[in-house]
Amino acid sequence: MIGTTGKRIGAAALALGLGLSLAACSSGDESGDGDKTITLGIIPSWTDGLSTAYLWKNILEEDGYTVEITEINDAAPLYTGLAEGDIDIFPSAWPEVTHAAYMDEYGDDLEDLGTYYDGAKLTMAVPEYSELQSIEDLIGKSADYDGKIVGIEAGAGLTKATQEQVIPEYGLDADGWTLQTSSTPAMLNALDEAVQAEEDIVVTLWRPFWANNTFPVRDLEDPKGALGEAEGLHELATAGFSEEFPEVAEMIGKAKLDDEQYGSLEDQVVNEHEGDPAAGVEAWLADNQDWVDSLKS
Repeated sequence: MIGTTGKRIGAAALALGLGLSLAACSSGDESGDGDKTITLGIIPSWTDGLSTAYLWKNILEEDGYTVEITEINDAAPLYTGLAEGDIDIFPSAWPEVTHAAYMDEYGDDLEDLGTYYDGAKLTMAVPEYSELQSIEDLIGKSADYDGKIVGIEAGAGLTKATQEQVIPEYGLDADGWTLQTSSTPAMLNALDEAVQAEEDIVVTLWRPFWANNTFPVRDLEDPKGALGEAEGLHELATAGFSEEFPEVAEMIGKAKLDDEQYGSLEDQVVNEHEGDPAAGVEAWLADNQDWVDSLKS
């Protein structure tokens, strides 16, 4: 773990993409006769995708593929690029709950390669010193927080769930609460500043995410279940990918990360090797070669 919170946040802010850089992606084959380029699409401030993308880049390039990582600033264009074939794989999608609306729109043009992590969850969180215990406790407290819940990107599934489910179901709008959308790095900076000053703040978060371990935060209870149930993290591909790259699809489908494996991977990528995710993955693989071997058995 590195020594300053600012450096940790810097990793989350790593090079936010400004749009699609369209590459020749799904034109390859596995026979060695054609292009073997595979393009992974990520929102780099969402560190589950950042970590898994560089993990697959390392593994696949060892097997002779060329892997390009396209950074995009929001979920909507990422799903569009995936559906249109400009991106081959979204390595850490939340299709069951968080991204369900995108699946409704683009699902027919996508292929689910598998679930690599179970139990992902959307949350609202406060510092541990906060008196708040439940989302219900926000009622009557909007003036103490300037009526502001600090959120992330406008196109995020978490943002949609907060705006369309949490706020109306708990009556927070009538109490003067609004969701402030910004970006993941901006939310983390606001959280860092509040924690350093021991000030109150309410933020939208999710699990798994390194910030839950880095900052002294706890989830607010959600007795109405407005943020949805726990879900799996999936590797989604453009339709037809498994026919074009059957060995890659099979290997990705075998991938499973438990809490300890996922936590150590993200810690290496985000914290220990801030700004150099490839180095973080190399460090993690040095201690987890058996995990890679299991994909190829």
